[in-house]
Amino acid sequence: MPDSTHISQQDSAAQHVYYAPQFTAGFPQPEPGDSAVPSITSLPVMDTPQGVQPEQPLGSPLHDTGTMAMVITAVLLVVISYRTGYKYLENFTHNLFSTRRRDNAFDDNTFNETQILTALTLNTSVMAGVAVFYAVTLMVPSLAASLHGAVFLHTALFSGIMLAFYLLQLLVYNVVGNVFADGIAARLWIQGFKASHSLLGILLIPVVGALLVWPAMSKFLLIFAVLLYFCCRITFICKGFRIFYSNLPSLVYFILYLCSVELVPLVLLSAGTVYLCQILNF
Repeated sequence: MPDSTHISQQDSAAQHVYYAPQFTAGFPQPEPGDSAVPSITSLPVMDTPQGVQPEQPLGSPLHDTGTMAMVITAVLLVVISYRTGYKYLENFTHNLFSTRRRDNAFDDNTFNETQILTALTLNTSVMAGVAVFYAVTLMVPSLAASLHGAVFLHTALFSGIMLAFYLLQLLVYNVVGNVFADGIAARLWIQGFKASHSLLGILLIPVVGALLVWPAMSKFLLIFAVLLYFCCRITFICKGFRIFYSNLPSLVYFILYLCSVELVPLVLLSAGTVYLCQILNF
């Protein structure tokens, strides 16, 4: 067995090893070929990349506070008005299709429908305004940047145009109904117009919701919205035909009505909306 005293002396000697200093006069000059790089100045210098101005993201109705406030308020008005106007919604089928000149003795027409009709009208205007915003963006790409730059301005403008167009149609239908028919027939016709317009707004709620969440599907959803519009209009036109048609000459008047009251204003509305957007763009 090794002596413990001898091991301790060896450890002490290992701890006091002396290393002589080197290069006391400085580092020697490198010999040719001693380094792969002759000089640090010969190394390539990375250029500082030039930054670019970031582009502002395009606005979206889903992320626009004003637009979403309009949509939510329109839906809430309908929900709040339901308590006092639920009977009007229950009589949707009657107002859409019925041409009976005398009310049933059991019909309840004493409720106040002003509040619910106002809420439904505003709802239709807002939903149609949002749909028109996406339609103009899709159909006129040159206006897309301007529209997305001021989303609330344009959606409010389109909603106002839809409301004004509804009021203009209501005035025209009152005049035509009272000129070419008696007061009862005109009242039935106006009831059908108000009901079809209100129904369109209710049907557009899920469509507009899908447009807000999935704008990539706007083409398909807008086609569906147009089909809903024409279905509601055809329902109203069919009721008008049943009210006003009496003989062959009345058919000629009805065709003239379709061209002058239903088709021409719609074309003028579409062209005028695009023209107004172009003016705002400049």
